[in-house]
Amino acid sequence: MRADDPLILTIDAGSSSVRATLHDHCGRAVPGLEARRPYQFATTPDGGVEVGADALFKLVVEVIDQILARSGRRRAGIAAVAMSTFWHNLVGVDAKGRASTPVYSWADTRSAAATEELRSRVEESRYHARTGCPLHPSYLPAKLLWLYRSHPERFGGATRWMSFGEYAYLKLFGVSRCSLSMASGTGLLDQDRLEWDEGILQVLPLERNQLSPLIDLDTPLSGLGQAFAGRWPDLSRIPWVAAVGDGACSNVGSGCCTPDRLALMVGTSGAMRVMGKTQQPSVPRGLWCYRANRSRFVMGGSLSNGGLLFEWMTETLRLDRDPEAVERQLADLAPDSHGLTLLPFLAGERSPGWQSKARAAVTGLSLHTRPIEILRASLESVAYRFAKIARLLEPVVPQDREIVASGGALLQSPVWMQIMADVLGQPVVASAVKEASSRGAALLALEALGYLGSIEKAETPLGPRFHPCSDRHQRYRKALERHDRLYGVLIPEPAFLAGGCDPG
Repeated sequence: MRADDPLILTIDAGSSSVRATLHDHCGRAVPGLEARRPYQFATTPDGGVEVGADALFKLVVEVIDQILARSGRRRAGIAAVAMSTFWHNLVGVDAKGRASTPVYSWADTRSAAATEELRSRVEESRYHARTGCPLHPSYLPAKLLWLYRSHPERFGGATRWMSFGEYAYLKLFGVSRCSLSMASGTGLLDQDRLEWDEGILQVLPLERNQLSPLIDLDTPLSGLGQAFAGRWPDLSRIPWVAAVGDGACSNVGSGCCTPDRLALMVGTSGAMRVMGKTQQPSVPRGLWCYRANRSRFVMGGSLSNGGLLFEWMTETLRLDRDPEAVERQLADLAPDSHGLTLLPFLAGERSPGWQSKARAAVTGLSLHTRPIEILRASLESVAYRFAKIARLLEPVVPQDREIVASGGALLQSPVWMQIMADVLGQPVVASAVKEASSRGAALLALEALGYLGSIEKAETPLGPRFHPCSDRHQRYRKALERHDRLYGVLIPEPAFLAGGCDPG
């Protein structure tokens, strides 16, 4: 056995690509051994965001084929398979184990009306305390009710409901199992009892046996079905750890496993998360709480508009296609020098107001306004949303916390990194891990299988540190007040936040 064995083969089914990588016993990526297949969700005018379940599974098979072909003799050192998948997705499966619906993304907002119906039938504050999730189209209760109301034939054709990771394992092993991590992001799990929540099941057209049995990461699957055992003999008898939510994996992979490190991630979407160990965390209103495994919670807030906003603005405003040229133009602008106030809700709002019908808006435009100024205002507005999440997290994290940034959209823009530091008024350090979710899934598997004492002991490389400027921070505080006033005028305060703590 080589010094860096055992190896973990990690599958990362993200929202824009499927990747396969190899990591060694310390969670280090094996250089040159990576396979990647990009894809896109289909969108519909009424807010649909979906992808074919079998098309996505085909990409999983392809990246595994490719990584094994590239691994050569290293295949013998693969001791387990780990998987990271995007949280809050849903696919229906028929009695023969076939996908009867597409995979619906968290970004699908067609269940907005169903969300309002649930709010009339569920005491949201109690539901939020039990499940760690607000009522919102991102989560499964609203999606299931929407399907039942709007597509009864499609709904009736499914005998089971699951996430894509469960569906992939159903295809591979003939059985479906749901990790506590994936279940915690559904809005269907009682976080204290760690079982499917009876309260929400009572108001949904759903039976408990239509959901997968729950397992933790130390109960892996093994024994691939005949078709895949013959295809991948090196993987046929080793443990396959159940899929984990990508947000939890990203925290672990970027070294944010304890409350003194706050993870700030901007990829297609965005999130600010803290991880810790406690059995019954108290969840501030406006935030969510999920699980990495039985013993670790992940708490924070999510934005639907992160790198998605950057990309949309760049294309719509017909900005320079050269990223370095755009960076230089952004850097030439002083903070909030454009006079614009912008709400970044192209895909609705998640944290902290959870207003799915919210839409983007901008005020202060004039004949003198340039496209690059609108882009700068957009990046600043995303930072303002993170500032609001950071304030809600203050009771959970120490004051001297370290903020670690990850995600391709943020790490590729030093200007945006500096904006984050200036708005938050704290240093922001870049993660030096290329694929935090893949690394995190590997580390969690290594710990669960006994190859690693604890994920907290894994050393995580860090990159450049961005320090805030007090003058810029003060300027941004005034701009944030403007931002909040515009939000208050255009978007009514959600009922579940009314009378509670100030989200700003």
